[in-house]
Amino acid sequence: MNGAGNDFVVLDNRDLSISLSKEQIATLCDRHRGIGADGLLAVEPAESTADFKYRYYNADGGEAEMCGNGARCYGRFVQRLTNSPSSSISFETMVGDLVAHFDGDLVEIAMSDPFDLELDVNLQIEGLGRVDVINTGVPHVVAFVEDIEKTDVLRLGRAIRQHDHFAPAGTNVNFAQVKSHQHLAIRTYERGVEDETLACGTGMVACALIHNLLTENGSPIKVDVKGGDTLEIGFDSDAENNFSKVTLKGPADFVFTGTTEI
Repeated sequence: MNGAGNDFVVLDNRDLSISLSKEQIATLCDRHRGIGADGLLAVEPAESTADFKYRYYNADGGEAEMCGNGARCYGRFVQRLTNSPSSSISFETMVGDLVAHFDGDLVEIAMSDPFDLELDVNLQIEGLGRVDVINTGVPHVVAFVEDIEKTDVLRLGRAIRQHDHFAPAGTNVNFAQVKSHQHLAIRTYERGVEDETLACGTGMVACALIHNLLTENGSPIKVDVKGGDTLEIGFDSDAENNFSKVTLKGPADFVFTGTTEI
């Protein structure tokens, strides 16, 4: 599946019959020796009051807390898998229970509340100004630039991702350009993929929320991603820079189904 160009291998593991090692997941996500994907999603039985359990693994095989585009694809996958007539499903993640709402081919995810906000951080990296930090399910750095097409995403992304300030887990990195008051364009370097990806849902949310803090432009904020899609981020905010009712809405598409050998 893909969500705005962020692509995933998605597995039905409701019977818990599939047990993959980190190396096997990395091979499945390898674009030359496997199916090829930015990450792997697995549907498992819930351990809480949610409908299902969400498991997400980066392309290197390491399990991660969340992926916004992955969550939207997960929701569409479960909707088709279960033939559910419901307009929403809930699922438990490492950062709490989330809900996916369906609007035709679009999926809106009610995200967890962000935390670990740091504004105006100076990492002292050549060619980089101030950055801002926020965790929208996974950690993100947001750097606003004048022209994202002229930004060296790989060099700066790797330098920030591996910076001591974010050790030992590292961080995801977003470069954002303001197109208008409530419209951004972004490019993202993803931890675990260790490269630029065509989209990153939690990164879009991070950019929109930081944009709101710096400019007071309100909800919703539209975000253009490298994959060519435009997604919409909604939120409530207060005078203490606290966010709630954060949502991410955009496409989640099926590419193909099949079988593979491990």
